[in-house]
Amino acid sequence: MPADLSPVNSIWAAILVESLQRLGLTTAVICPGSRSTPLAMAFAEHQQIEAIPVLDERSASFFALGLAKRSKLPVALVCTSGTAGANFYPALIEAKEGGVPLLVLTADRPPELRDCNAGQTIDQVKLFGTFPNWQTELALPSLKAEMPAYLRQVVIQAWEKSLWPIAGPVHLNIPFREPLVPSSKQVVATALEQLQTENFFIAIEPLMFPEPPCNLPPTSCLKQWQQCDRGLIIAGPAQPSNPEQYCRAIAHISQNLGWPVLAEGLSPLRNYASVNSYLISSYDIILRNQELAKHLVPDMILRIGEMPTSKELRLWLAQTQPQCWVVGPGNRDLDPLHLRALHLRLSVEKLAYELSEPKGLTSDYLNFWCSVEAKAGQAIKSMMRSISIPFEGKVAWLLSQILPSETPLFIANSMPVRDVEFFWQPGNSKTRPFFNRGANGIDGTLSTALGVAHRHQSAVLLTGDLALLHDTNGFLIGKNFSGHLTILLINNNGGGIFENLPVAAFDPPFEEFFATPQNIDFAKLCATYGVSHELIQSWEQLTQQLNPLPPSGIRVLELETDRKVDAAWRKANLVQLAESAGP
Repeated sequence: MPADLSPVNSIWAAILVESLQRLGLTTAVICPGSRSTPLAMAFAEHQQIEAIPVLDERSASFFALGLAKRSKLPVALVCTSGTAGANFYPALIEAKEGGVPLLVLTADRPPELRDCNAGQTIDQVKLFGTFPNWQTELALPSLKAEMPAYLRQVVIQAWEKSLWPIAGPVHLNIPFREPLVPSSKQVVATALEQLQTENFFIAIEPLMFPEPPCNLPPTSCLKQWQQCDRGLIIAGPAQPSNPEQYCRAIAHISQNLGWPVLAEGLSPLRNYASVNSYLISSYDIILRNQELAKHLVPDMILRIGEMPTSKELRLWLAQTQPQCWVVGPGNRDLDPLHLRALHLRLSVEKLAYELSEPKGLTSDYLNFWCSVEAKAGQAIKSMMRSISIPFEGKVAWLLSQILPSETPLFIANSMPVRDVEFFWQPGNSKTRPFFNRGANGIDGTLSTALGVAHRHQSAVLLTGDLALLHDTNGFLIGKNFSGHLTILLINNNGGGIFENLPVAAFDPPFEEFFATPQNIDFAKLCATYGVSHELIQSWEQLTQQLNPLPPSGIRVLELETDRKVDAAWRKANLVQLAESAGP
């Protein structure tokens, strides 16, 4: 190894990056800064890793989150020392709560520069509290004795812990002493070649992980389900690696037991409708009919994954307290209602494998669910077709009908996720929904959607104006973005979701402190970032712009609505739709 100290940091960073690439890393998102120079150079110069520079750390972290959501593999996220890493916190929390693998690499000052008023220095050890799957601070770079091997093994451990047993973020705090750049790049290249010759990296390869430990339902439990003719499957938000396999597994369980499936709009189930003939999408509306809600009370429930968004469904379950099993891998408690529930720690695909072939069981309960679903679905279709004025709820319904096959659709929080829950109709579009429902915040919406769309099929973001404005720095990613994203912006000049809450009756302070209208001219905002903008004047125009989608670039399609009119429409017409589903 070289005698002078100038290449030590660079060789250390090169070993780290080479180890990650051999484990399977393909993408790194790099924020500018000085102390992270060795890492930034190592990623930028690696021929098999796409290194993407992003100015704003918060945007960068959510962009990395979107990339990891799509690939299901860790993405490296790099920043300099000081408060830079603190800007990663919201995305890291979302990664933890949403089970998304991220490798967060924060460069740091060496120990002797801490707690002594050195610039751009804060306490970065355990910066993210309890949210990382694992976190550690690396030793100072050294090429002596076993230190390169130590680094290699820590990197392997970090990769493993970001993926198994449950995916999530890992934080490595990485101190560097100056000099931060080598006196010669050739010295670094020579050192790496020497390590290759010594077979230093030979044992590193993509890791295969077994399924997390699971508890299979006992035979008595399976018999109990199969003997129940008032059972219900509730499938919550899901972003599975293989959507069709996921949908077929749930269909297998449904057909084996003869139980209907209440399918959350933020899952692929409604977009593979031909797979499952017992699919129920209008349950939020159906359960607003009190007579139907009483008649449809189940004896048993299988909950797949997280709880659906629907408040009506949650209230119904809390009131009726059915016996419940919650299906999902990992050790998280997925029962916010604290029902009479037992957790089955396994994937739905594994559960489907444990059940025998479907026997075509039916029951009066199943048939009644299917009957009211057909009525509700027809009523929704008729009502939506009759709407000619701008109404944000119709956007979700229209998207379910017209998007190109397999389109990735990122759905922002607040009203968009609820309108998808209400109005997204079953079909066979194979649309792939993506979302940030781990912590349910609006931060990072645009950046995450760009990450989902990067180097993949043309994608769509459905968002309100406040969620988009909260992340406008995401537009700075545009010059390094490859692919296409259409931003379907519902501009109701404020927080439409608050119009549905009791606080809306108190104005002031409602309008200023809750609705918070920003009065932004989005055409001018888009022009600032060089983003295409088009104001949508009709449903026909919107339909023409969404199919087909362009192959590249970023554009905004803006639909202006009145949030108070939209809130009043929901209040009146959701009840009317519920009545139409009755006998």
